[in-house]
Amino acid sequence: MSTPDPMAEIRASFFLECEELLEAMQDGLQQMDDGTFDEETIHVVFRAVHSIKGGAGAFGLESLVRFAHRYESTLDTVRSGSLEIDPTLIKLFFRATDQVSDLVHGYRDETEVPQLKGDELIAELDKYVGTNDDEGNRPEIEFKPLGLTLDFDEEDVSDLAQDPVFQIYFAPNAEMFENGNDVYPILGALAGLGECVITCDTSKLPELDRLAPETAYLAWNIELYAQVDEAEISSMFEFVEGLCTFTITKSGRDDLSIEDDSLPAFEMPVLDAPPPFQSPSTTPQTLSPQLKQAPQSPNGKVTPVVPKAVVRVDLDRIERLVNLVGELVINQAMLAQSLQGSGLSPHSDAMNGLEEFQRLTRDIQDGVMMIRAQPVKSLFQRMSRIVRESSAAVNKDVRLVTEGENTEVDKTVIERLADPLTHMIRNAVDHGLERTGDRLDAGKNGEGIVRLSAAHRSGRVVIEVSDDGGGIDRPRVLQIALDKGLISADSTLSDNEIDNLLFLPGFSTASEVSDLSGRGVGMDVVRTSIHSLGGRISITSKPGIGTTFSISLPLTLAVLDGMVVEVAGETLVIPLNTVAETLTITVYNLASVQPGLDVVHMRGEFVPLYDLGQQLGYREQKKCYLDSVALLISQEDGQLGALVVDEIQDQRQVVIKGLDDTFYRAPGIAAATILGHGQIALILDPSDIIASAVEAQSTAPFKLEA
Repeated sequence: MSTPDPMAEIRASFFLECEELLEAMQDGLQQMDDGTFDEETIHVVFRAVHSIKGGAGAFGLESLVRFAHRYESTLDTVRSGSLEIDPTLIKLFFRATDQVSDLVHGYRDETEVPQLKGDELIAELDKYVGTNDDEGNRPEIEFKPLGLTLDFDEEDVSDLAQDPVFQIYFAPNAEMFENGNDVYPILGALAGLGECVITCDTSKLPELDRLAPETAYLAWNIELYAQVDEAEISSMFEFVEGLCTFTITKSGRDDLSIEDDSLPAFEMPVLDAPPPFQSPSTTPQTLSPQLKQAPQSPNGKVTPVVPKAVVRVDLDRIERLVNLVGELVINQAMLAQSLQGSGLSPHSDAMNGLEEFQRLTRDIQDGVMMIRAQPVKSLFQRMSRIVRESSAAVNKDVRLVTEGENTEVDKTVIERLADPLTHMIRNAVDHGLERTGDRLDAGKNGEGIVRLSAAHRSGRVVIEVSDDGGGIDRPRVLQIALDKGLISADSTLSDNEIDNLLFLPGFSTASEVSDLSGRGVGMDVVRTSIHSLGGRISITSKPGIGTTFSISLPLTLAVLDGMVVEVAGETLVIPLNTVAETLTITVYNLASVQPGLDVVHMRGEFVPLYDLGQQLGYREQKKCYLDSVALLISQEDGQLGALVVDEIQDQRQVVIKGLDDTFYRAPGIAAATILGHGQIALILDPSDIIASAVEAQSTAPFKLEA
């Protein structure tokens, strides 16, 4: 059995931490872009870049350290008040954050990141801060042991007296070097926090003949002058925690004795570190007038934000827990079926215990699903980059507006949504939004808006991608479909059917091939991806107003509440959240519109009836629906349909088992499950079944499902 590599684990932890820091950077920049930021927002972005740089230095990720240092320097001029925030600078910061993300992921995945883009961004950043020397052309982590006398005049001492003093003791263990770490990057990161005086403690160094090469003898005493807190200093040692000894003591200015306007000479490494920390509290503030005050409590004091405690768990462990919960649900169903068939009294101890077991099973299942659920925020942040890159490619001014970022969805759903959403966002920028001149001519703002939203509705998550462009050009779409032979010349299509032509394989409205579109591979792939998740996609478009793509997805791909029904002797499961109501068909609510098309009358509305057994091919259509059971299905577009079944057997939780790719993907079949007595039952998508029934009943030459 192989022993886990501690260094690999620490490195993996660093990259996980980078994901959180990148998210914090995106949040801060978005607040700046929206004009709702405060002074702390700038500090958050700065600290995130600084933390990434410090961790990257510990692992020798030189390209990341180099770029993050230049990015950090520009941010430092903003928070010191010498550089004012404007839209151009914010766009540059967004691009710089994208580059930091690329470098992080490149080192994590061991892939090459093009340096040209990074060099161009560094040049743009340097225009704001300037370079007084060739600092940027030197390696960022370079030590030159020199004897150096640090001389201070009275003004220097006065300036330093405004910063607190931290006495730091740092002693590496031998294990730290065995794992590939070094002290220099850590000392360099500390030097980046402010003025730093470093002395090497050689008191434990033995005589040469008694020296053991594998033993760590040296330690370092660091005197740091900076406006930081102990937590920020501790973060410099995060990746070597447990592999060294370090202490941090904050001391007053009286503890530092300065005589004859000078300090004694120290033998210390001289580090090519970033410029000294400039405290915002000791420099004039000239930030944008949009700067907001930090949140305050009623007594006027700033309200501290207490971060939540987080435990990182390997995803494989969570997946194993989810699978075990699935087995627990199946066994609970088997036990329930056995006891119910035993003839026991409903009030017996066994039946009462069964009810308690069912409740506990539900609570455990809900808790595990919450563990695997994640906010869509990280996915939405990735889409903001897609908007920036796509708009730059087609020379359009576009803003992404997001809503419902904290909506939680199963992690598997989020991962598999990335590609479909990317294509939809690019389509919105390329096809949905008009050119700036055309927008101005139409009386619109020159800046186009792409809106990305998420919300929970009826036990599902609905994600919408909309734009405020010109809407779908239906005559052009219809003509392209005719030219490509996708529909017949005598087809008569409704607006909704024309919109759905976009989902046909090979359909494209692009007049030329570009980096974004025009290759005939598009919305059909998107629809296939959404369907594979058990979801549906629909389009609504208004000329001159814009277009909205709506995606409806299950909250989880593991367990669902289902209604177990029987049709033609087959046991089937219908997701409970799709069933709005159940009713028995009688002579008082049954009506016939035309041969083969019956409806049920409910509260002044006529709802079409569809025989589920016939739609699935189990039998011929029933000749009479009287006394049959109908399930009223609520569809995403607000329309209602009713499915006729023979019997409702039960309502229970079922474990979703995906169908293998070798199975035929029949319309309306979403997945399968195992019932309490071990029988396999199909899980249906009732909306898909109704859409197929509508298509089959249509008399038009061509009819396309929504």
